[in-house]
Amino acid sequence: MMAKRKISLNELSEKVGLTLSNLSILKTGKAKAIRFSTLEAICKVLACQPGDILEYVDDNQKTTAG
Repeated sequence: MMAKRKISLNELSEKVGLTLSNLSILKTGKAKAIRFSTLEAICKVLACQPGDILEYVDDNQKTTAG
């Protein structure tokens, strides 16, 4: 979504009010949780819906290579 909106992580950080490190954690999928206010701010800046930037992944589902 950031690429579609042509916005950098630095610019998003400034507009949302989050540190680059926290945004990076969210972007890489390493975050365990997100506040609704943070999600709202990101969606507002990117002019998108939460479903445009979130994906549900079942932690119990394992993949096997082969």
